[in-house]
Formats: sequence, structure tokens, C-alpha cells
Amino acid sequence: MSDTSPEFQKMVDDRYRSMTPEERMCLVSQMYNTARLIVESSLPAGLSREERRLSIARRFYAGELPEEALLAHARYGRDSSEST
Repeated sequence: MSDTSPEFQKMVDDRYRSMTPEERMCLVSQMYNTARLIVESSLPAGLSREERRLSIARRFYAGELPEEALLAHARYGRDSSEST
């Protein structure tokens, strides 16, 4: 189901096709950064670095990656002096 008219969809498709690979990559990167800012702004204050990374990873990848992968991402780069 789509609420986009075929005429408008054609305009969008034509615009994307006319972009260089670099322009498409820049657009995708900007969209990801915006989505990440939206997710980060919805998280409660006071989360640890690991809790924040896990929350963000779950928002983006829950159901796509196993929980073990999300946990490994959250823990990556953790200082060995931090508690487990």
C-alpha cells in the first residue's frame, strides 16, 4: 500500500536516478544521521555509554540482528576498568 501518486513517485525515482553515487551516499548518510539524532533525543538522560549504545542499536537493528550482536556492539571499546 502506498499513498504516493504514480506521478510523484516517478519524479522521485527520476531524481534519484539522476544523482551521482556520491550524491546518493551523501543523502543516505544525512538521513541516517537525522534518524540517529531522533533516536538519541528520545532516550532518557543518565544512561551509561553501554546502555545508550545498546538502546540505539536495538532501535535500529532489533529483529534484524541477534541480541548477542547488539550486546557485543554496546560493549565494544569498553574500558577494561568498567564493570561487566
